[in-house]
Amino acid sequence: MNNPFMQKFIEIAGRIGSQRHLVAIRDGFVAIMPLIIVGSLAVLINNFPPFGKFDLVHILNGIFGEGNWQQVGGSIWNGTFAVIGLLIAFSIAYNLAKSYEVDGLSAGLISGAAYIMLVPWTKDGGLDVAWLGTQGLFIAIILAIVLTELFRVLVKSKFTIKMPEGVPDGVARSFVALIPAVLILILVGLFQACMGVFAGTSIFEIVFNGIQKPLQGLGNTLPAAMIVAFANHFLWFFGLHGTNIIGSVIEPIYLPLIEENAKLFADGMSAFNVPYVVTKPFFDAFVYMGGSGTTIALLIAVFFVIRREKNHPYREVAKLSAPAGLFNINEPVIFGLPIVLNPVFLIPFIFIPVVLTVISYFALATGLVPKTVAILPWTTPPILSGYLVTGGSWRGILLQVINLSIAVLIYIPFVSAGVRALKQRMMEKAS
Repeated sequence: MNNPFMQKFIEIAGRIGSQRHLVAIRDGFVAIMPLIIVGSLAVLINNFPPFGKFDLVHILNGIFGEGNWQQVGGSIWNGTFAVIGLLIAFSIAYNLAKSYEVDGLSAGLISGAAYIMLVPWTKDGGLDVAWLGTQGLFIAIILAIVLTELFRVLVKSKFTIKMPEGVPDGVARSFVALIPAVLILILVGLFQACMGVFAGTSIFEIVFNGIQKPLQGLGNTLPAAMIVAFANHFLWFFGLHGTNIIGSVIEPIYLPLIEENAKLFADGMSAFNVPYVVTKPFFDAFVYMGGSGTTIALLIAVFFVIRREKNHPYREVAKLSAPAGLFNINEPVIFGLPIVLNPVFLIPFIFIPVVLTVISYFALATGLVPKTVAILPWTTPPILSGYLVTGGSWRGILLQVINLSIAVLIYIPFVSAGVRALKQRMMEKAS
């Protein structure tokens, strides 16, 4: 740790993790995650697998009539996944403006209005809903950042209307944002007109075909998945929140993939046949079991290795960490054992997720296990998550059990080494 290179790396990674725009993107996606989960669960319920006489679909059809109850799930989808680009345009702008201590609500509304202005229209005079969803994510991110920066500059300049004291705050904020909103929306309108005249297409199509689509294709590959798994845990080992640091980069790539899988699944396609293997639920369900580093396997390994010494420090930490670990909350074990900056656990903590990524990728890509078709709350316990993300398949559970078994076997010798090292340090301290 006294190595200048490592110190510089930690400093740079820390700066990246706290970079204002990346934090706004991350927080923007986190803010709408409840809506994404609700929309995903609506699709899952609409296509729930049969259980004989306990078949949910059969029961609901009997109560509400054939297919009528599925309209509820369809409406939920339309209000969540189908407009996720618009939601992100608002959410990121709001969070970025708040970080500058300017009016977040006004910035979010301007960003949302500008997004609608740029969405192509259909021949019958309606908005092309394809660009309101995940296909418009990159435009939503770019637009939110650029327009919020412009809004900040204008608000802090003289191009505002200052209301006298005594005027309600909500009214005063509205007038402060009035002139910046007018200027920004005029610029967006001029840009849209120029795109139609000189490019003959929309900015959505240019960005989607030139940037978003190639990145999504790259993200669905095994090498990209391995890099994501490695980078996340390499950062975590140094005490940096790897999930947060790289989340703002991978969310725009992997979220559209699970959206496409879920949409096709809702349309009746089998979870085996949906196109994308690597998605956010792919990592959450099959790699990050117990949290980053598959630490639920580490807890099992600790209980297996240390069976007699009931008050051993490792065992005490494991007992305290186990309840949270079942719900994928693993900070107690990461900082309590600790794993951070502990050379004993460097290799298993970083490379077990990479190994599980490879195993899971081949299991899904070869059709042994259905692909992921639903997003769940990240606190969903293993076994249940494996069943649900694969559209209700026992094979998802089996893959989780196999992955956990492999992770436990890999962790066991390192736990034994850690126990010996701790014992030796205690003996040296006592002498």
